[in-house]
Amino acid sequence: MPETEASAPPAQPLFYRSLRPLDASLHSALRLKEYDFSFAAESPSIPIVVSEFAEASRHFPVVFAASDTTPLAVLGIDRRNVFLENGRWAQGVYVPAYARRYPFGFLRIDDSARFILGIDFECEGLGETEGEPLFENGMPAAITQRALGFCEAFRNEAETTHAFVRALEGRDLLVERRADVVLANGRSLGLDGFKVVDPERFSTLDAPTLAEWHARGWLALVTLHLTSLDRFRELLSRHSATSDEMPSQPGGGDFQSQAKEPQSQEKDS
Repeated sequence: MPETEASAPPAQPLFYRSLRPLDASLHSALRLKEYDFSFAAESPSIPIVVSEFAEASRHFPVVFAASDTTPLAVLGIDRRNVFLENGRWAQGVYVPAYARRYPFGFLRIDDSARFILGIDFECEGLGETEGEPLFENGMPAAITQRALGFCEAFRNEAETTHAFVRALEGRDLLVERRADVVLANGRSLGLDGFKVVDPERFSTLDAPTLAEWHARGWLALVTLHLTSLDRFRELLSRHSATSDEMPSQPGGGDFQSQAKEPQSQEKDS
């Protein structure tokens, strides 16, 4: 593996507490044992790439982050992933690649276009006594080779995803929304900080653009995204089923009617 030092990112990515480069000369004794998904327990959303839209949209609402328009699978509300119980992912529910990639990840080498494989050195499964070795005879072991291939494929898919998102932004199709639900006990829960494709704006795309997007598979992605918004009802139902709080309307009502533009925070003087 490359021994070039990678510059540390200004902030750790979601889930990671100490993502640093792996180096055979320094980390030859490291092993990785089986671990659960507890690291994702307080993550109500996880980034996904376009190749996951079809599977993810069967289980979760698929939206776009308001901050950087990253596609997200919404997994819960109120800082809780409702698809996790005691560190185990709900049976039969899709696990996003971003979560399956952990504790491995790519780090950019300086300011170049090259990347180096790293690992979260605070992962609970990482140690020197139990699990699969990361290196054998100074070379990446099988688990590390698989991780390298997985991270490379994920990075390539991320580039494809960026192209799709840039096209949405270029046509000004993304609008900010929020979803609210009032629980039977009077407590209000809300989801904000996300964007969706505006169906009306989408319907005005010209024929050449539609033809190009169809060829690229982007029309299907938009359809999957819009259809997935119905999953908000199921998400709220799952939240109520796994907590003591019940929504005032079974299933949280119709998302399309509850999704609205963010309210101004300014108050009348």
